[in-house]
Amino acid sequence: MTLFGYSLEQIFLVVLIFAGLATILVMFFGDAVEGIGEGLPIFNPSVILSFITLMSAAGFILEKLAWLSSVWNIIAACIIGAILSTLFYLFILVPLRSADVSLAYTEESLGGQLGKVIVPIPVDGFGEVVIETTSGMISKRATGYDNEAIDYDETVLIVDVKEGTLFVRAYEKKFV
Repeated sequence: MTLFGYSLEQIFLVVLIFAGLATILVMFFGDAVEGIGEGLPIFNPSVILSFITLMSAAGFILEKLAWLSSVWNIIAACIIGAILSTLFYLFILVPLRSADVSLAYTEESLGGQLGKVIVPIPVDGFGEVVIETTSGMISKRATGYDNEAIDYDETVLIVDVKEGTLFVRAYEKKFV
C-alpha cells in the first residue's frame, strides 16, 4: 500500500526517526513542557511520544514481515502502541512521579525531632545541635527552651523553631 507516493514501510520508518528525535529533545527540555500533562495523563508528552514511537516501530516491523494487509498492520500497530505506552505510563512514569524525593527541609518540619548537642548550650546563650535526617545531617543554632544550660552530647527535643534558631529541651526517655 502506498500513501502520498511512499510505501507504508517508509512512512513508518520516517515517523519512527522523527519520534525518536522528539523523544531526545523532550529528555533534554522536558521541564519546559512538564505541566502539559498535569490535567490528563494522556496529554503527557512522554506518553504521546512513546505511543507514536512504539506504534511506528510495530508498524514498520509488521510491514517488513507482511503477514497481513496494510490496513490490518496499521490497526495492529495502533493496538500494540496503545498497550505498550499504557504499560510505560503505569509501570514507569507513575512510580517515577510518586518517588519524587526532595533533599530540602523546612524549619517547621524540624519541630518534634530529636537532635544531639555538639556545642554546649549555656544559660541564656546559643549552642549547636545536629539532627540526623534521611537526606543527611543538619546542624543548627540552638538555645534552651526555658533558657537552661544543656551539656555536650545530650539528646534534645526540638520544641520550636524561630528565625533559624532551634528552641530545645533535654530529652528524657520515660520507661513505662
